[in-house]
Amino acid sequence: MKVTAIETVRLDAFPNILWTQVHTDAGVTGLGETFYGSHSAEAHVHQTVAPYLIDKDPRNIERHQLHLTGYVGFTGASAESRGRSAIDIALWDLFGKSLGLPLVDLLGGRVRDSIRVYNTCAGYSYVQTRPTQGTDNFGLDAKKGKYEDLQGFLERADEVALSLLDMGIDAMKIWPFDYAAEASQGQWLSTADLKRALEPFEKIRKAVGDRIDVMCELHGMWNRPQAVKIARALEPFDPMWVEDPVMMDHMDAIGEVARSTRAPIAVGETRGMAADFKYLLDLNALSLLIMDVAWCGGVSEARKIATTAQTYKVPVAFHDCTGPVALATSTHLALHVPNCSIQEMVRAFYYGWYGDVTTGLPPVANGRITVNEAPGHGVSLHPDLDARGGVHRRTTTAKDL
Repeated sequence: MKVTAIETVRLDAFPNILWTQVHTDAGVTGLGETFYGSHSAEAHVHQTVAPYLIDKDPRNIERHQLHLTGYVGFTGASAESRGRSAIDIALWDLFGKSLGLPLVDLLGGRVRDSIRVYNTCAGYSYVQTRPTQGTDNFGLDAKKGKYEDLQGFLERADEVALSLLDMGIDAMKIWPFDYAAEASQGQWLSTADLKRALEPFEKIRKAVGDRIDVMCELHGMWNRPQAVKIARALEPFDPMWVEDPVMMDHMDAIGEVARSTRAPIAVGETRGMAADFKYLLDLNALSLLIMDVAWCGGVSEARKIATTAQTYKVPVAFHDCTGPVALATSTHLALHVPNCSIQEMVRAFYYGWYGDVTTGLPPVANGRITVNEAPGHGVSLHPDLDARGGVHRRTTTAKDL
């Protein structure tokens, strides 16, 4: 089997998403995905990955790893790492299809048949069109459907919690501190803003008590003293974890926050490659590592990161506030990795636009997610995708090199 073409697919409606398709002379195609900076990741795929991978056997995944990144961009979630992640996911999907096996079986099988989910309380249009993280891309629009959970947790967090419990989902993640962070560039949190941001947690606990776990996302927007202040203020609400309290560019600062509070601290989704995550583990202070399979280097790196974390006795979780392929691939990993106990999802995405652009989503029921038995990760681009308009495809073949 040889790679004959590398294809990328972008949508005007979802400009942050990049899909990659690895085509072969055996008629088997693998699908990958990454998120943010779609144009830069696409350039890396065609300029660096395609010239190397075309005419190679796609099943030699580990042999290809260093060549999927190139000479620079091999740490963090760089354009090179994002492009590599999308291709790596596609290679594993292709490998599974070539053998007729689901990804989880290729990895070594299941340690569990399904896994608990938590709902990240985004809405239907969250980070859909703007490339940067901020309150200007919250995409609030309650008219789009009943799962506009971002507007929900800001205004009626108690109702959102009850709605999730009705679905069997007993964990939720919210981020009510972002407005205050943007007002001061993360340098100061007033008492009034602190009280305002704590209101959703108060509503949730008053409405449902401890029947639901609550996570707080801080998006790396605060300096260290303010992050500690927030984490300590959240302690009475018993958060499942506080996520990305400071910018993920200074590891010691993350460790100092973690050692300054009783609240569990979780980080990692914006980092990439196993060596990068080892720095976090060496802090000996974190309660959870979070990785995004579409940013961290794909399936190959994600399993290495999870295994390394297991030796440190640190649990992991896989990020999904990005796209349907990432969710499916993460679910396969979550069923295989022993030190994973929960999988992120966004119900507004899952029951909204995910099904508009792909088929074969992993089944969700009663607060748990599993995988279908299709080979590879199981997700395919929707057969009517091009009919929606605004679809941009780019293909590199041997004749283009």
